[in-house]
Amino acid sequence: SLPVLQALEDGLKQADADPSVKAVMICGENGKFSAGADIRGFSSPNRHGITLPSIVSLIESSEKPVVAAIEGVALGGGLEVALGCHYRIAHVKARMGLPEVTIGLLPGAEGTQRLPRLIGVPAALDMITTGKHIPATEALKLGLVDEIVEENTTEAAIRLANKV
Repeated sequence: SLPVLQALEDGLKQADADPSVKAVMICGENGKFSAGADIRGFSSPNRHGITLPSIVSLIESSEKPVVAAIEGVALGGGLEVALGCHYRIAHVKARMGLPEVTIGLLPGAEGTQRLPRLIGVPAALDMITTGKHIPATEALKLGLVDEIVEENTTEAAIRLANKV
């Protein structure tokens, strides 16, 4: 939604401008990273110039390390946000995927480019064309996430951010 995109943009710009900030961690609320874009927003004009692709590019271009703390689900645009991050930590029970294809859409925030670079073309094509959700353990094997944890994901992401 627009408020989430705006908050991400504002937070990233503030963090990049603040020399005391050494790294950024992005997480969701209530045990979910992000179930993706609000489909109702697809038909409304973008009046503020903020788009999901521009936010993912902003994340990716940050000079400070950005770590995604994935709990619950990272689907569609939510996974694309995580793909823009420099590091990804997932809870062992998390699931990830690009399910847009199941309603006739292709991922629109460059997930079709970032995912193959990260996990290879065959695995990425399978995820993109089937819309299947993969568990964190498979995501780790594929190289989609850097680490899986059974504990508090945000605390683990903060530890990784401090380390890098």
